[in-house]
Amino acid sequence: MDVYLPIANLSVNGLFIVLLGGLTGILSGLFGVGGGFLTTPLLIFYGIPPTVAAASAATQVTGASVSGVLAHSKRNGVDYRMGAVMVGGGIVGALIGAVLFNALEALGQIDVVINILYVVLLGSIGTLMMREAVTALRPGAETSGVQPRKRRHHPLVAGLPFRWRFYRSGLFISPLAPLILGTVVGILTMLMGVGGGFLLVPAMLYLLGMSGNVVVGTSLFQILFVTMVTTMTHALTTKAVDIVLAGLLLLGSVLGAQFGTQIAMKARPEVLRLVLAAIVILVALRMLYGLGIQPDEIYTVSPL
Repeated sequence: MDVYLPIANLSVNGLFIVLLGGLTGILSGLFGVGGGFLTTPLLIFYGIPPTVAAASAATQVTGASVSGVLAHSKRNGVDYRMGAVMVGGGIVGALIGAVLFNALEALGQIDVVINILYVVLLGSIGTLMMREAVTALRPGAETSGVQPRKRRHHPLVAGLPFRWRFYRSGLFISPLAPLILGTVVGILTMLMGVGGGFLLVPAMLYLLGMSGNVVVGTSLFQILFVTMVTTMTHALTTKAVDIVLAGLLLLGSVLGAQFGTQIAMKARPEVLRLVLAAIVILVALRMLYGLGIQPDEIYTVSPL
């Protein structure tokens, strides 16, 4: 079933794109992440231009985050004050990212930068996840009797001025910390088309020291609004959002999320993290390989 993508200017197998969106949905149901960090590189592997892949994946993440926010909101799993601060930072970051995106595109380097960012981030995160999963699966890991360290915010966060009280998260910290974190995620969302959950959730846990029962919901709340702004910015400036591609991805992600939730209820979390880490590392290695090989078609530009 071939479908023409008007912005990407090519025909694709519609069923394959829906299945790819389904993979994103399964990851969302399993781990509470948007899945955009895998969607964009897989679209690039399939032949979608990196700029279109990043912009359209951000659009798909927006739609996929709505149901997650509503579900977590019903069980009081969203810190709206913390989320609002991170959304403010994310909007600023998205605008900064738009300037960087246009500048790199004008220089003809945006595709290379997107690929390098994915190699660095996926390689780092995949390695950390793999190490954590292997440690948890070692014999005797559950019965070692070692009590986990009480989670607290990072000393750098504790030293920032102008403290606010975030009641739902159980924190009394400076709003500058989540504001800066949101800004960084906003820049990455604009450049890479990711929701940022794979960076935001660990940062909220280990840097801000947030309570675990509100981390995923608050992350999705921030992702929802930042990807919304990112989508609008891409549509108005880069003109790289392919609504047909985003619609196919969204259709698959809605269906895949149901399967991911069912799998998460039955499988061991350590095994799931190990599988996800292996997938992330393989994607990073594949993108690194793509950066190092000579392309099939080489173009040169010379003055007339």
